[in-house]
Amino acid sequence: MNYKNHILGFLAVVLLGSLMAFSHYSKEAKAEKEVIALVESAYINGAFNDQDTKAMKNGFHEDFAIFSAKGETISRYDIADWIAGIEKRKAKPDYEMQVWEHKLPSVDVTGGSAAVKVELFKDGKHVYTDYLSLLRFDSGWKIVAKVYHKHADS
Repeated sequence: MNYKNHILGFLAVVLLGSLMAFSHYSKEAKAEKEVIALVESAYINGAFNDQDTKAMKNGFHEDFAIFSAKGETISRYDIADWIAGIEKRKAKPDYEMQVWEHKLPSVDVTGGSAAVKVELFKDGKHVYTDYLSLLRFDSGWKIVAKVYHKHADS
């Protein structure tokens, strides 16, 4: 082999490696966009702003639950109960839509799993910091669990 062939071989390896890295980045970036869109649709707008229970049913797994600590035990609030509570509130004649602002300080996707940190604000006050866990199923991404912190000054 001559010098020219070595350089061409090296450039081919570099190009192939770059294409593989770009492909991986592209898949992860696409997955991150899908996760963000789902969180905003099913969680931010579904559960809070629009209280759109159809969007919640589409974006949350049927086995989803909110987990919180009660002493040394874990309290579990199932998605069916959350949706029923929203539908009951919306049926009342004095129901008013609420406006929640949000930030997504971190979105971490690894393959078919993701974790999203959500900060929720109402009337300019930081009310909740939520941690959502998501999994990608054959049908797409679903929110499967939540743990949270309610800020004392809210």
